[in-house]
Amino acid sequence: MREIITPKDFLRFVISVFHNGLKYTSLCLGSCLGLCLGMGISFNASAEALKVGAEQFDAYVPLLTDKRVALVVNQSALVSYPEPLNSLDATPNSADSHGVSSSSSGTQHLLDALLNRNINVVSIMSPEHGFRGDKDAGEKVDSNTDIQTGLPIHSLYGTTKKPTAAMLENIDTVVFDIQDVGVRFYTYLSTLHYVIEAAFEQGIDVIVLDRPNPNIAYVDGPILTPPFTSFIGMHPIPVLHGMTLGELANMIVGEGWLGTDKRAKLTIVPVANYTRTTSYSLPTAPSPNLPNDSAIRLYPTLCFFEGTSVSIGRGTDLPFQLIGHPIAKLGSSRIEVNANRGASNPKHKDRTLFAKILAPEPNVLDSYDTEFSHLKNTKTEKQISTLKAEKSASPKPSSKELKTDDKYAEKAALKNTKLSSISGLHIQTLLDTFNMVKPTGEPFFTRPHFFDKLAGSSSLRESILAGKNADEIHATWQAGLVNFKAQREPYLLYSEHTLHDSK
Repeated sequence: MREIITPKDFLRFVISVFHNGLKYTSLCLGSCLGLCLGMGISFNASAEALKVGAEQFDAYVPLLTDKRVALVVNQSALVSYPEPLNSLDATPNSADSHGVSSSSSGTQHLLDALLNRNINVVSIMSPEHGFRGDKDAGEKVDSNTDIQTGLPIHSLYGTTKKPTAAMLENIDTVVFDIQDVGVRFYTYLSTLHYVIEAAFEQGIDVIVLDRPNPNIAYVDGPILTPPFTSFIGMHPIPVLHGMTLGELANMIVGEGWLGTDKRAKLTIVPVANYTRTTSYSLPTAPSPNLPNDSAIRLYPTLCFFEGTSVSIGRGTDLPFQLIGHPIAKLGSSRIEVNANRGASNPKHKDRTLFAKILAPEPNVLDSYDTEFSHLKNTKTEKQISTLKAEKSASPKPSSKELKTDDKYAEKAALKNTKLSSISGLHIQTLLDTFNMVKPTGEPFFTRPHFFDKLAGSSSLRESILAGKNADEIHATWQAGLVNFKAQREPYLLYSEHTLHDSK
């Protein structure tokens, strides 16, 4: 089996050889290359090739020169920066000057990067979960001031979800850079909508710095219908739309979904070297209860349980990685629910769940242990031990469960199943859980109106109650998906094969 070495690893190896006494560059490089080839080591040329929009400064910084800029960002607005050869092993502070956590080395927040380039940033706007991404789901966020810079932070998840004229006063350009997860009810899309709408009303240009969609392989679920429009669903698109926020920004404007006829300039900076089949692991959690890749893959399915009596792990150390109930025996694990960071009043608080863990395979958990070690405690260790010992009984998704654009996207979707026992929109999980709760006499749909808002219509809930199977339910929205795919086509920035060159 061939080992993979990244360019950074190779440079580190070259430097170590120099430090051990080799005097001539040609000898050093020749020895290193020969050794690598002899060991069967190949170079992963694409490992560091992907560049998010925010990292392509040459493409948008000139547009900000002599402009008064407002940033719409949270903790996910991270950019990498080059490391000097003599400090490749140096690890920057785990948080930047604004207290925004960074889980990867060689990164800084976009705010710092722009200020270092003498861009006149005059204000910050933050979405749900706040500028630092540490607020509960649905928790109102107050406006405040960034201690380090003195810049005002205007909350777009407090008294207003749309930037006010006062917030946009003396602003020339708004820059939006937030990591999304590709699901309609994840509210960063709605924030993007309101930001564009408010800016256009004031004649202010908008720049969207695009980022990958970790669920881009999937297009599935019912199309939202107007009676169920809310902040967790503002557009007539499916639950899994298979688009990036940059693509959706173009679609929102192009389809006339804004609540204004006024227009200003919208600029999208695409992700470089990215296709619809490119795997992408988020460098930092996009919100408190999506701490890793597995939770992000499970989110499209498990979020529907928020409208039911079933817990999805809020208040545990495995949010969006399990389903549990205090009465219905959904699994063999016994897990306590307590208030914690990101879940101050979780469902079934202070009770113990019969839980089924839908988390990664043990080898993936090893990386989880390392990357999210700051979340671990004694209880976490017990849960992870249980998880590693537990054999998941959930079947792998069938081809009907994998609603992908084509054979290339389906390969990417199948790869994602290694991260969890289900992925995409797995209706069978909803049906099986409903049928396990029902005999207990416990209510299942405890918040039916909220469930319908998540689905975008009442048909999914009604189909579950009527006893329809997964194939029958999927059939109800196939015509809508066909129409949606045709409608979105003009706005797609990424194909299965075409790469955007770095600017």
